[in-house]
Amino acid sequence: MNIHEYQAKQILRAYDAPVAEGYVALKAEEAGAAANRLEGPVWVVKAQIHAGGRGKGRFKEAGAGDQGGVRIAKSAEEAAQQAQMMLGRTLVTHQTGPAGKQVPRVFIEDGAEIETELYLALLMDRETSCISFIASTEGGMDIEEVAAETPEKIVTFPVDPASGVSSFHGRKIAFALGLSGPAFKECVTLIDQLYELFIEKDLSLLEINPLVVLSNGHLRCLDCKMNFDSNALYRQPAVLALRDETEEDPKELKASKSDLNYIALDGEIGCMVNGAGLAMATMDIIKLYGAEPANFLDVGGGASKEKVTEAFKIITSDPNVKGILVNIFGGIMRCDTIAEGVIAAVKEVGLQVPLVVRLEGTNVELGKTIIGESGLDVIAADNLADAAQKIVKAVKEPR
Repeated sequence: MNIHEYQAKQILRAYDAPVAEGYVALKAEEAGAAANRLEGPVWVVKAQIHAGGRGKGRFKEAGAGDQGGVRIAKSAEEAAQQAQMMLGRTLVTHQTGPAGKQVPRVFIEDGAEIETELYLALLMDRETSCISFIASTEGGMDIEEVAAETPEKIVTFPVDPASGVSSFHGRKIAFALGLSGPAFKECVTLIDQLYELFIEKDLSLLEINPLVVLSNGHLRCLDCKMNFDSNALYRQPAVLALRDETEEDPKELKASKSDLNYIALDGEIGCMVNGAGLAMATMDIIKLYGAEPANFLDVGGGASKEKVTEAFKIITSDPNVKGILVNIFGGIMRCDTIAEGVIAAVKEVGLQVPLVVRLEGTNVELGKTIIGESGLDVIAADNLADAAQKIVKAVKEPR
């Protein structure tokens, strides 16, 4: 689960991390009032959407100005004007895709005299099975760009979960970032604060980009991104309350409420599969035969008829879907349950696109019989390659 920058900074402040004062605004007048409450004389107006690259982004609509989603204002009136130009308009960044995201709110905070921009993050490191700190002197840039062009400027510091973080980690990171004076001591403290936050709030990613050294020699977290482990939200009610469902794909939101693992993609073939590995293989083989998957959808190992029906309805709600491939290997999941769910869904929502079904495993013959006797216009497949070829052909050469 993601949250907005202003929400992430509220959490950072609760852990005494150095952040600027700021207020969220839903209207231009609120932005002007927020600026008047801050010290100034320079303010920053930031579009609040779940996407990076806001400063380099551009708005679709006329009247939004030529600047991106992060703007400088030198008066409260100008802050209100900049907010007016952003609110309600669609911001396109490299992370939103061409469709962009509408800006429903902005964040107004005090400006900063920046001397140095740095990068600092914590994440779950699968290679070491540890929480790791990632640090770089190349702050303010996309870390992917730094990794591609100057990977030697990125350093990683894993933390042993048995011993936890210590001042040793803070000093190593401060040295790696080239800090001195007050910023060095503040970095050592910040590392402790961020690690505690990461553990207590069940984060999967905490990224501060940039972490800046101000002209007075002190540190400040200028921007912050937080991702939370969705599997742990049941024990994080305060975090769950920060969820902004308007920022999520409606299909993914609906799937999460039905306990389905669904991710929307840009292709034309909808996939319903049981098991993440089989789902990935299904997506790969669809691409191999010349088409693109419209989604990743794992119904799980023990899905009910109702759950399968809901999954089918979510797939068919995507207007980009031109064909559907159901690929089930019945271990825990029974093929007859899948068959009953597919039939129930088709009867409820109709079938407007080609449907290929490949079943194998527990109760496979019963599942095939159920589908065969349903009277539905379903294309049967013998194996995964056969299924992929048939659905691609059906989409490319409509009957």
